[in-house]
Amino acid sequence: MTTEFCILSINVSKKRGVHKKPVGSATLVKDHGVAGDGHAGPWHRQVSLLASEDVERAVSVHPELNFNYHTENITTREIDLSALPVGTRLYIGEAVLEITQIGKEGQHHYTIEDHPREYVNIRKGVFAKVVVGGDISCSSPCRHEA
Repeated sequence: MTTEFCILSINVSKKRGVHKKPVGSATLVKDHGVAGDGHAGPWHRQVSLLASEDVERAVSVHPELNFNYHTENITTREIDLSALPVGTRLYIGEAVLEITQIGKEGQHHYTIEDHPREYVNIRKGVFAKVVVGGDISCSSPCRHEA
């Protein structure tokens, strides 16, 4: 079964430890990640993704939260990323990502009630490697196959 989803934002930062800035488009480089992003490299967490629905859920519990910056490379809509198994392939335009990790290992004690931002970023975000490179934008067709 093929399921379509969309990209709301593509985000890049040159250095680690700083917020990512939205860009109109980006290049995914095979076995590396997002060109120009500080988290790219030859490892299993080349690209980070986060579903906008997870952010919205945290804000519904904590309306005072400010999610006006990005920690992920790709913000999605209409896909439950954290429910997908490791190994799932995401097709974004001509590029192909393979999910390698759900959340951050060893940090699953956060709850949406007590630590909403950490819950979203650490428990709901996913990481992927670039299997096939290519240029992507928010208008790129996106799908995954279950």
